[in-house]
Amino acid sequence: IDFLPLKTYANIREGNALRMDWESVVPKDKLNYIIGNPPFVGKSFQTDSQKDDMKVVFEGVKNYGNLDYVASWYKKCADLMAGTNSMTALVSTNSVCQGIAVPPLWKYLLDRGVVINFAWPTFKWKSESNDGAAVHCVIIGFSYMKNQDRYIYQEGKAPAKAININPYLLDAPSIIIDDVHEPISDVPKAAVGSFPTDGGNLVIQADELEDYIKKEPAAKKYIRPYIGPLEFINSKERYCLWLKNCPPSELRAMPMTKARVAAVREFRLNSKKEQTRRRADIPHLFAEDRQPSSNYILFPRTSSERRRYLPIGFLSSDVIAGDTIILPDATLYHFGVLTSNIHNAWMRVVCGRMKSDYRYSSTLVYNNLPWPNATDKQKEKIEQTAQAILDTRAKYPGSSLADLYDEVTMPADLRKAHQQNDRAVMEAYGFPVKNEFTESKCVAELFKLYQELTQSK
Repeated sequence: IDFLPLKTYANIREGNALRMDWESVVPKDKLNYIIGNPPFVGKSFQTDSQKDDMKVVFEGVKNYGNLDYVASWYKKCADLMAGTNSMTALVSTNSVCQGIAVPPLWKYLLDRGVVINFAWPTFKWKSESNDGAAVHCVIIGFSYMKNQDRYIYQEGKAPAKAININPYLLDAPSIIIDDVHEPISDVPKAAVGSFPTDGGNLVIQADELEDYIKKEPAAKKYIRPYIGPLEFINSKERYCLWLKNCPPSELRAMPMTKARVAAVREFRLNSKKEQTRRRADIPHLFAEDRQPSSNYILFPRTSSERRRYLPIGFLSSDVIAGDTIILPDATLYHFGVLTSNIHNAWMRVVCGRMKSDYRYSSTLVYNNLPWPNATDKQKEKIEQTAQAILDTRAKYPGSSLADLYDEVTMPADLRKAHQQNDRAVMEAYGFPVKNEFTESKCVAELFKLYQELTQSK
């Protein structure tokens, strides 16, 4: 191209791009293309000035606070292109097409007639910094003019022609998955785990346990395993004081435990939050108690992107669930569907991310999952394959879930058990059990099922 590299005659306007009137730079009737690589600043890392920029750009747009800074350029480009045949292509972080960022940005764009004409889904872009950190990016080409041919690109593959490219960069209907507080299917309701809000005083670390019980033996019956994502995935130990049924007379007879409870009360009284201060009236209890009275399935809220299967498992009601998602009253059938690659494929597209790791959400991922209309025979088959997964895990008592679900170290028999479970779940959905039925095709079908379920309600 003759005009590259840029020379001294290039028309460059300096200034704050989000406060500037773009038509004063290029009148929209003279505009053909907008191409850019806007700055990557996560919503949690924005300066006050950047937050003010977004407030100006997204005035009147609901929940724009869930967006990263880069989303501002999508809106500015769409606003400038309105009423023209101009086109935009942006390289940005993949946050614009994941999790809770999708509804505020893409509802605005789609409602105004924006269409995606080509996309390159998530890829790693290594920075030139000393640590060589990688940013997870996407490339999205959009306009108000629908191209006759639309394509999805991926490294090492031929461009895939798409009927429609949705905000999740799939060849699927333009459906937006929003938070809902009840499952759209007839399945048990999920919840988050329990939180102590205690200043660390109700928690006993593994290396403290033996000494604590030695010094205060009466406390032993009130100590429970306390599990968060780290402990669950890595087979780490942690404990807590669970004083729910502890009579005042027994608590007063345990000076170490009583001192910890007193410290909890002091911690809560000094909180800036009124709700926490009110919890000072019950300092011996967790501030938020959602512990099931029966066995439950636990989901870690965060999990490595390198895992094909999100590690989940059954836990006893004696194990206190912390910063996790829990599913009380779950059966082997529920476990089988949720540990399948069908659910994991849905999760990978719909969930948010923490850096590049999966950030599981019950309101976004679990509640919106369209479940199969399985027959009794199909449910029985899934229960059998689910049990086979648990039985295979049990053959490796010295291995953590991190060991078992690492793609390099995953045992062959566990992988086979999962593959058999995957096939059983796919049959229940009525999906073809064939290699050419790719993960993206699977999720596209789930989007259609989601649309059918939600439109019928």
